[in-house]
Amino acid sequence: MPEAPAGVLTPDETLVRLARQGDRSALEELFRRHWDVSYRVVYRMLGHEQDSLDAVQDGLLKAVAHLDDFDGRSGFRTWLLRIVTNAAIDSVRKWKRRPSVSLDPNGDRSAGPEPTCQDDPARELYRQDLRRTLDTALNRLSTTTRTTFVLFAEAGLSYKEIADVQEIPIGTVMSRIFDARHKLQASLKLDRIEGIDS
Repeated sequence: MPEAPAGVLTPDETLVRLARQGDRSALEELFRRHWDVSYRVVYRMLGHEQDSLDAVQDGLLKAVAHLDDFDGRSGFRTWLLRIVTNAAIDSVRKWKRRPSVSLDPNGDRSAGPEPTCQDDPARELYRQDLRRTLDTALNRLSTTTRTTFVLFAEAGLSYKEIADVQEIPIGTVMSRIFDARHKLQASLKLDRIEGIDS
């Protein structure tokens, strides 16, 4: 693959074209570039590291097998996230979703590490507590609502991109995000009240 000037990223569309021509380094760059967001989205959907790694790997293998099907109507990242989230949903259907998120904050997350607050141990503990509480609240959402919300909040996709990924109208995306926010706020408020009462 030709070298781009320092600080300039080769556009995804160019990498797709090169990958279709058999350029393995272009294919590797495409998937390296989008691995983190794919993992974060799937992890928030499944709540279990190994299931998430399996679903992302399955999605990436499907994307490689169907790279010629990418028609450019949406961005490559949107297309890839559609495949990866579908692999995660298939995993949920297949394994009936594990009920809990790992409580080990130091577990091996080399594939998709959470940012750490190394300067202040109390802040790190608070962040871990908040992450567990949020994960529990996310787990209470339906799979479709959780997926839509995670694509918005974790992947930073626009409503249109989410609509493309999930193949639903933008109005449905807006409704699901509104519903997710409402339910998450209620769930977090309930958890906070229960924490005070205990």
